[in-house]
Amino acid sequence: MSAPLNLNPVLSLIMARVTTYLNFAGNTEEAFLFYQSVFKTEFAGPIMRFGDGPPQPGQPPMPADQAKMVMHVALPILGGHVLMGTDAPESMGFKLNQGNNVHLNLEPDTRAETDCLFAALGAGGKVESPLAEMFWGAYWGSLADRFGVQWMFNCTAK
Repeated sequence: MSAPLNLNPVLSLIMARVTTYLNFAGNTEEAFLFYQSVFKTEFAGPIMRFGDGPPQPGQPPMPADQAKMVMHVALPILGGHVLMGTDAPESMGFKLNQGNNVHLNLEPDTRAETDCLFAALGAGGKVESPLAEMFWGAYWGSLADRFGVQWMFNCTAK
């Protein structure tokens, strides 16, 4: 028998959370420095690199270019949500497939904040649907940023 789901919001802040983990083809640091400039937040801890880990027994030394790649980075964005990311080198068995199967949906508090985030994330990217009033009563739009990450914006404030 499993434990009951804890729906107490105070305890939930301490115990569980959902984050989004993004894989990149060698440009994680560039992407996360960009996201840091957009959201104006600080990384949750240092950027960890593959070379920071202990050497694996029986394995040759890690090549210098792979050792400097990002193993893990975490950046708080809106509403306590955290973006995490890593480089996904094929030499370590990763097979990166970017696609349209995931969108990060932002729900800013104001339309001004929505406009600002949309413009910043859209710089160098591709707008799929410009921000507009929608039939469900929200100010909505979507885009792919310059790293191919899909973003949706849904602001219900008037």
